Amino acid sequence: MRQHKLSSFSQNRRPSILYLVCAVAFFSLLVFAIQSSFFAGSLSTDRNSGTIRILSDFQSSVQQCVANRGLGLTAHIIDHCKLVLKFPEGTNSTWYNEQFKIFEPLEYKYDVCDAILLWEQYRNMTTVLTREYLDARPDGWFDYAAKRIAQLGTGKCYNKTLCEEHLNVLLPAKPPFHPRQFRSCAVVGNSGDLLKTEFGKEIDSHDAVFRDNEAPVNEKYAKHVGLKRDFRLVVRGAARNMVPILNGSDDEVLIIKSVTHKEINAIIKTVPNPVYLFQGIVLRRGAKGTGMKSVELALSMCDIVDIYGFTVDPGYTEWTRYFSTPRKGHNPLQGRAYYQLLECLGVIRIHSPMRAERVQDWSDVPSREMINQAHAAALCMKRSQTGHADDLGQFGSCKVWGNVDPDKVGPISGTPDMSDRRKHSNYNKWEVMPFESLRKEAQDHYHQMQGVSLYKMDGNKLEDLVCVRHSLKSEA
Repeated sequence: MRQHKLSSFSQNRRPSILYLVCAVAFFSLLVFAIQSSFFAGSLSTDRNSGTIRILSDFQSSVQQCVANRGLGLTAHIIDHCKLVLKFPEGTNSTWYNEQFKIFEPLEYKYDVCDAILLWEQYRNMTTVLTREYLDARPDGWFDYAAKRIAQLGTGKCYNKTLCEEHLNVLLPAKPPFHPRQFRSCAVVGNSGDLLKTEFGKEIDSHDAVFRDNEAPVNEKYAKHVGLKRDFRLVVRGAARNMVPILNGSDDEVLIIKSVTHKEINAIIKTVPNPVYLFQGIVLRRGAKGTGMKSVELALSMCDIVDIYGFTVDPGYTEWTRYFSTPRKGHNPLQGRAYYQLLECLGVIRIHSPMRAERVQDWSDVPSREMINQAHAAALCMKRSQTGHADDLGQFGSCKVWGNVDPDKVGPISGTPDMSDRRKHSNYNKWEVMPFESLRKEAQDHYHQMQGVSLYKMDGNKLEDLVCVRHSLKSEA
């Protein structure tokens, strides 16, 4: 009887003990979860604090750089991302905006975080329109291709064959140029200030030289602008006059900035030079004009970008050109401020008359290590704000993906009805360049990018990229 009672008591106690154990376990898990949440929150706070600290230190470095190199400009920090560049009192604001009925302002607000993300991204991008881009982009042929053809007669490519006829003469299958293809590049603007300098030999010492529109290259201006000519970015109007522009320079690559049409195509078929369409973004802030696009083009190919003839010094009162009479149309103060910002972000190096007499010292520009840290911090902050902290790493900005069949090389730009002069020239040399002939830095970069080419879509959104995969084996 006693044994039965003990057994019964033991059975009654067992559920109670079980409930107690479960309660203790639940309480322990709850405490652990709270502690983990607190710890994660603490880590997140520490991470955010570290990010802001890196960006704040970078802002201070940019501010000091502007003070040393800005030739009168000063940087005023708003927060860890935003600053204002101001011209000194008494600066002449002579450019009048007819649209808004105001003179050009003397101060400009910039977001350094956005700027460093945008321009560091350009170092990895393709800036020439290709067939693989049109194939990969949704409605690339139907919608976008039509925007690159003038006088088409329709807003869409309802007839793809017709659109291909317009584009084939300057449409390579894949990128003809590669990131880091050249070590040093000179971008030469057309400012009349070039006549105050003798940068010619220095310009010619670069691995590649980029020029704009109708800028003449001859013995008359050789000591000021040099004689070397590798790339020329032109607007549609200048493209109509390309035959005299390219005279005597069969290897100079012509990049048309905007659109093509039948008249330009007819000229392309007669010249021996490589000719392509520019695939760049539309900057709605900062400097404007073909010179800015030339910087974008050069940065996508070159480690170091030196700019000449962009009129960055105080005392500038009108837009002048070294080979013709002054002309209106550019807002010089806004451009001068933006170029100064880019120099202090490590994007470009400015050469100007006021710096011509002294040895260039770039020690006050933030180091590459500091720029890389600031870029990583800005990227981390942007992705945490958008809720995409864990994404595809270096391909986190890819909105559209495409693939290239490794067994298909693709057509070389050109058409059957080209002149013999063009057919027998080496206009296609960039498209058939062996991968192993690229400098080691370009090959290494290609492998680091896993054989992916990045293209910018329209606008300023960093995440709007078209990314195209190539086979690493086919390039090895």
